[in-house]
Amino acid sequence: MNWGVTIPLFLFLVVIFGVGFWAARHMAAKRDFLQEYFLGSRELGGLILAMTMIATYGSASSFVGGPGAAYSEGLGWVLLAMSQVATGYFVLMILGKKFAIKARQYKAVTLVDYLKGRYQSKAVVLLSAISIIIFLFSAMAAQWVGGARLIESLTGLSYTSALFIFAVSVIFYVIIGGFRAVVVTDTLQGIVMFFGTLIILVGTIIAGGGIGNIMTDLASENPNLVTPFGHDGSLTPRYVSSFWILVGVGVIGLPQVAVRAMSYKSAKGMHRALIIGTIVVAFMMFGMHLVGVMARPILPGIETADSVMPQIAMEVLPAWLAGLVLAAPMAAIMSTVDSLLLLVSSTVVKDVYLNYMNPEATRKQVKRISFGVTALLGITVFAMSLTPPDLLIWLNLFAFGGLESAFIWPVVLGLYWTKGNKYGAMASIIIGVGAYSLIHNLWPEPFGMHTVTLPVLLSFAGYIIGSLAVRRKRADLQAAEQP
Repeated sequence: MNWGVTIPLFLFLVVIFGVGFWAARHMAAKRDFLQEYFLGSRELGGLILAMTMIATYGSASSFVGGPGAAYSEGLGWVLLAMSQVATGYFVLMILGKKFAIKARQYKAVTLVDYLKGRYQSKAVVLLSAISIIIFLFSAMAAQWVGGARLIESLTGLSYTSALFIFAVSVIFYVIIGGFRAVVVTDTLQGIVMFFGTLIILVGTIIAGGGIGNIMTDLASENPNLVTPFGHDGSLTPRYVSSFWILVGVGVIGLPQVAVRAMSYKSAKGMHRALIIGTIVVAFMMFGMHLVGVMARPILPGIETADSVMPQIAMEVLPAWLAGLVLAAPMAAIMSTVDSLLLLVSSTVVKDVYLNYMNPEATRKQVKRISFGVTALLGITVFAMSLTPPDLLIWLNLFAFGGLESAFIWPVVLGLYWTKGNKYGAMASIIIGVGAYSLIHNLWPEPFGMHTVTLPVLLSFAGYIIGSLAVRRKRADLQAAEQP
């Protein structure tokens, strides 16, 4: 075991647990357990809002899988990844104040709560809850695989042992601290990610003999590595443009990101988060993916692309500094896992159990059920992660696409289009998820575009047609009933 790398990482985990215990004490003093455990009592300021959105969105696919894909594809993947720069801007500008106001009006703790308040439909609630549970299991599995691979690379432990350590750490501090622990640690993790990106980028450039030397080495190996089109020319303009829907505009439909837009304290905090979030995301996405490309001449022949980031850190930095820097991808993974775990837990407890199984549950019962469900979900994802995929970024992006196909239009059009109704929302979710599942398996890149493009367009059509058709049918019935 490389103790020089492992000890700083271990100390980072100790700090995270400390935050969890602090949040648990804060939660005990709050009257409304659900608002505090799942939404931090809506008290987020600008810096914390920006950092929690960045840390939740900047996940294992950004800091482990993303650099791995860039290592394989070249500078084209860096260009593709930069479509994520406007993510926080789009989410907060499009959902913005109106979403937060409506969420407070409906007393919404989760995205499904908001949909329940907007559409007043049991079917919409259950369809939404099922979609979240199915797709977020894939997303969580991707993060747990990323965390385990990172610990495995650092310590030399077996993959299963590394996965167990990661799982126990995350489950424990999410259960004891809830949303407040998650967002405070997200802020800490976001800062670590920012400076970690800077250090490893500088270290990689120095180790490679400067940017000019690195680019010359890449071009001599394969000229396509320094073009926008990928190592084999597969990153076409149409594909890259459509990818922007998946990781740019469509992020509005991700429940784990949208819930942040209902948890801030004031409009001033939201505006500050817009500026901070855009700058930090731009730097981190560019830096981490560029490191992945520049690692290729320094460490040629890496077979498992997901191990590029830990390997390059340990190659170009002193052991103690590598440990601190590798706290950045660990931070990204943990912050996303804790948010997803809490989101699925809140979906089961708040949206299903309290709405339809036991509406009169006491605080003690809700608390016990929340902790139990969180632990059970964590154990289930641990079991799913025992057989990891070759490149975890695809598992994460699959989950992104499914969630966006289900939720983008019920959320956005539900907020801004008064004619939208529950029939349109149901049609949008069913068509979006159904089309995404079929196209993903039968026609992965329709017309050279990313898989998510057609399902998002079809779910939009489903929402409009479903809302207007039922509205028109009701108007015809009312006209027929009149003498």
